[in-house]
Amino acid sequence: MTRRLLTFNIVFSLVMLFSPTATKAQNDHYFEVSKHLQIFNDLYKHLNLLYVDSITPSENISTAINAMLARLDPYTEYYSDDKASELKEMLTGKFAGIGSVIRYNQQLKNVVIEEPSEGMPAAEAGLRKGDIIVSINDSSMAGKTVQYVTKRLRGEAGTTVKITLKRPSTGKTFGVSIVRRLIEEQAVPYYGMVSEDVGYVRFTAFIEDCSKNVRRAIIDLKEQGCKKLILDLRGNGGGSEIEAVKTVNIFINKDELIVSNRGKLEQVNRDYRTTVEPLDTEMPVIVLVDDGTASAAEIVSGALQDLDRAVIMGSRTFGKGLVQIPVDLAYGAQMKITTSKYFIPSGRCIQAIDYRRAKGGYTEHIPDSLTKVFHTRAGREVRDGGGIKPDIEIAPDSMANITAYLTFSDTTEVMRNYVLDYITNHPSICPPAEFQLSDSDFEEFKRRVLASGFTYDRQSEKYIVELEKLIRFEGYYDDAREEIEALKQKLQHNVEKDLDYNRQQICRMIESDIVAAYYYNRGQIEQSIRFDKQITKAKELFDNIEDYYNILK
Repeated sequence: MTRRLLTFNIVFSLVMLFSPTATKAQNDHYFEVSKHLQIFNDLYKHLNLLYVDSITPSENISTAINAMLARLDPYTEYYSDDKASELKEMLTGKFAGIGSVIRYNQQLKNVVIEEPSEGMPAAEAGLRKGDIIVSINDSSMAGKTVQYVTKRLRGEAGTTVKITLKRPSTGKTFGVSIVRRLIEEQAVPYYGMVSEDVGYVRFTAFIEDCSKNVRRAIIDLKEQGCKKLILDLRGNGGGSEIEAVKTVNIFINKDELIVSNRGKLEQVNRDYRTTVEPLDTEMPVIVLVDDGTASAAEIVSGALQDLDRAVIMGSRTFGKGLVQIPVDLAYGAQMKITTSKYFIPSGRCIQAIDYRRAKGGYTEHIPDSLTKVFHTRAGREVRDGGGIKPDIEIAPDSMANITAYLTFSDTTEVMRNYVLDYITNHPSICPPAEFQLSDSDFEEFKRRVLASGFTYDRQSEKYIVELEKLIRFEGYYDDAREEIEALKQKLQHNVEKDLDYNRQQICRMIESDIVAAYYYNRGQIEQSIRFDKQITKAKELFDNIEDYYNILK
């Protein structure tokens, strides 16, 4: 219906161009549109006819379209007919394939299985972390990119794909035939009790029917004795606005205004209210957020804050206060277009960047001094612009430089190889909440790192070099030579020392990777809970329930 109304409005506006009642401003605007479209059409015809080399229309026109859209905002995007399925997957969280995360192994120059999804065809076929994808349907995958391999693993549900793999632990090559299935992203990958009466729900994406999954999880937790709830929206990039409203409705009474959309066209303006009876309006709720909490996730956290229904804890959210709709174009192409801003119950819009002023370039978030004050239902001050500011701010743990290089760098596989060998030598491990590496396990890992010649970008060393350059430039080096040289000696990095200093954090990353091989994503989350300082702080606040209620006054 929204698409039809939008199409009608565009047609109506074009008709108005020739209407005697049309304003001069409208006539001028549509004349400019018509003029520049004709110029572009003529330009491309001459380019196609006269340019010295042959040109590809699809590539050139797509480049022109994308350059134009890049000057608007990051969320208005064009999808050519061969990429239209990407938009559908993003909106629904569904696609057909084997159900496994894959990655490129820099050492092997090959794509490997990273993490089969629980209950999906890849896991059922026995694929394991580290298996090398040799070929797909007898076509070699040696040296191919992740995107190339992904495209060949996906296909229509019900079709069969033949995959040849090599298992590093045995050196054996084997083939499997896997029937592709509809793979649906898990909006709630884990929920459980984190103390005697505190339940925890990890909520990662606002896809179709996700609110039902959240509701079911909370019902199950209440049956297990849950009287207080931690709803974890960290890293949740959003999605469906309607699902956001339905999620808020779990905690808020029927017929409450949750979010209002306001745009240039009257047809895209809409108010969303809760429509059914809530599950629980009294249970204390803490919502965890961070800078990856965006869009629909900000509607949920912002609405619960504005209605004084939950305490928001963590770090400031991303600040996406814009709404997009999909629009069908000719020849199967599509676009996702920003049509409005959304406003949560207090009346504020939390959009952090004014893309209209940015003209496609980066601009800083709106400073707090320029934001406006709004009030929650209970009269607490909240502000627009810059996302949702938590009621209790708790910065997440930062990752040490050496840990980041060991975990994510494509130039070293030492941690991943250690994990694969550990899995090979341990047919089973204890439950996720109990698993941890022993002292001897870490010493073996450290031995491997040192033997591999591992190096990483040492930030303090980089800064001392820059400082020395600056001191030389300003003429102070001779006076400060001794201090500079002494500082250099003290800051000489020792990989073994760095490993020992960051042992706890490095072990957490290794343990998480190992647990995922046995207990999948749900196991990773369960294992991480005991080391999560924000979850710990939430539990502490629940232990002092008077403080919880005082925050909401």
